[in-house]
Amino acid sequence: MITQIFSIQTIEEALDCIEAGADRIGLAIDTGVSLPNQVSLEKAKEIFDAIGEKAVKVLICVTDSDEQLYEPVSYLRPDVIHLCGYDYYATREFVQKIKEMVPGIKVMQAIGIVDRSSIEQALYYSEFVDILILDSVDKSINGIGAAGFVNDWDIDKEIVEKAKCRVILAGGLSPENVREAILKVRPWGVDSFTKTSDLLPDGSSRKNKEKVAAFVRNAREAFKEIHE
Repeated sequence: MITQIFSIQTIEEALDCIEAGADRIGLAIDTGVSLPNQVSLEKAKEIFDAIGEKAVKVLICVTDSDEQLYEPVSYLRPDVIHLCGYDYYATREFVQKIKEMVPGIKVMQAIGIVDRSSIEQALYYSEFVDILILDSVDKSINGIGAAGFVNDWDIDKEIVEKAKCRVILAGGLSPENVREAILKVRPWGVDSFTKTSDLLPDGSSRKNKEKVAAFVRNAREAFKEIHE
């Protein structure tokens, strides 16, 4: 089981989240589409360098073309690339090319949970990506996720049971509901962005170390309960 925390903007945030117990740290860069809490390529490099081997480094990307991804991925060399756009999803060809470019990299495809049609979509991508992340959708946001509300866990559970790859559950998960979500869905991992952050007056957000620690602690207790 893993815990994943998005979207980091500073070295201090990254190290705080790692100290709080997060296994994976994700940040978003500009690949042609604006995302919440996006950082520059240079800042992303600084943060990833500071993380080093302390946690798994996840690069969040929204794009309408794979060609926009190769240069930043080659430069940053993340452990995982997270594709969460509406206009470009992973292809078998992309997965092969990106793995040749950065040996060992994992491809994670976001699936927006809207209705039962999301199950068929998820199962298709599970044939050739390494990880699925099941997230909520708010069309005012330029990407799948960061919406802050909970998915249909019955749909999520069916995907977890049938998918041919690992599955991370996201979508409005908080320290308060992550245990219930894990016991219901039984994913490989859980992810949090909005519910472990504090909203700032300018509309941006910053990670709250205490919320992250509570999220990780409650998630680990639930995973332990499942496997006892």
